[in-house]
Parts: sequence; structure tokens; C-alpha cells
Amino acid sequence: MRLADHPERKVETAQWFHEKWRIPLEAYLESMEACLVQKAPVPQWYTAVEEGRITGGLGVIENDFHNRKDLTPNVCAVYVEEDKRCQGLAGALLRFACADMERQGVDTLYLVTDHISFYERYGWEFFCMVQEDRTSETARLYIHRGQPLKLFQQTKG
Repeated sequence: MRLADHPERKVETAQWFHEKWRIPLEAYLESMEACLVQKAPVPQWYTAVEEGRITGGLGVIENDFHNRKDLTPNVCAVYVEEDKRCQGLAGALLRFACADMERQGVDTLYLVTDHISFYERYGWEFFCMVQEDRTSETARLYIHRGQPLKLFQQTKG
């Protein structure tokens, strides 16, 4: 689900991401409030909910704590509960978010990760190494390009 379609779940969603990533709760609440009031493509937040329980989620923000501020927006905070892993939930969330962003006019997304080969399954390509903010560590940055718009549609004559 898109948080933008379910604003009543903002606090629950922010708390869930905070518990998974230990980023301050206030940072999530601020970003989610911007998602709800700005009506802009970025930021956006997505969750999978089963029987009222959040089982996975991700966000789309301007920059996911790296030095390449020109490579934006970034998918961030991808997480799936352990009991729901290896069932395709991460892929479904990624596809849903990419399609939603494309509908909003954003056809290129970036993602920082230490995983190798996981995101390639879902159409992401390694783009470059980036330096993480506030550390000397580097991480892999991936890119996902949407489908090019068809300007002309051929018809059989």
C-alpha cells in the first residue's frame, strides 16, 4: 500500500521503519508527513500489510545517506520481516514502487546496498560505488530505469 493513500497509518508505519533501521523516529515522521502534504513524487513510502501487520516496506527519498547527491531519488529502507522472506515480497514491493514512481513521472531510481545479485533479479543494474555519509565506507549504488514512453504506436494498415 502507498502511505499517501492511507495517511491514518503514518505513525504505525514510521514506528515500524524506525524499529527496523534505528533511524530516529522523528526523521521517518517528518518524511512521511512531507509525503502526505506535499503531493509530490518524492518522498513516498510503501508497505505490505497482511492481516493488519506490516510485513515489508520501503521508501523513496531524495538521498539515502551517500555523497552522490546528483543521483536521485533513492529507494531506501527496503525490509521484509524474516517470516515473509523468500516469498517474493521484496520484489513485489520494488515493482510496485517503481511502477508508482513511473506513473508520477519518475522513471529512474537509485538504490544503495551492500547486497550483490539480489536487486539484479528485479531489473536493477550496478551503477557505481558511492561513499556513505559520515563514514569512509563505500557502498554499491544501483539504478533502475523505467520503460521508455512510446511516442508513436504502429498500427497495421
